[in-house]
Amino acid sequence: MQSLRYLALGDSYTIGEGVAEHERWPEQWCAALRKADVAVDARIIARTGWTTDELWAAMDAAEPLGQFDFASLLIGVNNQYRGRSADIYRTEFAALIERTIGLVGDRPEQVIVLAIPDWGVTPFARASGRDAVQIARELDAYNEIARDICSLEGANFLDISPLVRENGGDTDMLADDGLHPSGAMYARWVELLLDTMP
Repeated sequence: MQSLRYLALGDSYTIGEGVAEHERWPEQWCAALRKADVAVDARIIARTGWTTDELWAAMDAAEPLGQFDFASLLIGVNNQYRGRSADIYRTEFAALIERTIGLVGDRPEQVIVLAIPDWGVTPFARASGRDAVQIARELDAYNEIARDICSLEGANFLDISPLVRENGGDTDMLADDGLHPSGAMYARWVELLLDTMP
């Protein structure tokens, strides 16, 4: 049986900063698909700290990427963290979506974008002294941009924000750094993913 090729693009949330490899949400998603008798071969291009332009550069460096059957994209938290404008995010995210759609054979329905999690609910954010209300407001703006672009392009958008805001500060939903999600939180994301993708 030929495996479906899956491309996961992102930053620390996709590479699973602070959790074991098998606890990363792309790996958990693939494991769930395999249990459903869907063979999947995953490629992850992600690194902690990446912004939209740094992900783009990493994709350039990885060329030729070839073609994939489906893809995910979760990027932008580091744009927000570094104080970059929403307008820059709009331009760079739109380019990333178009490029990702091209990598799945111009089938936008095979691309899913996950909302940027609200890290303002975490102990790390509280300890940093950053304004949680401002973080939430800025990430809402970023996520609205991503949602609008997905709607325009025909890609899927999965809003994990309510789940993260409700449970993202719980100890068992966090990695040891008090910032990034734990494998248990990522498992909750995968449940939503399985209900979203065709």
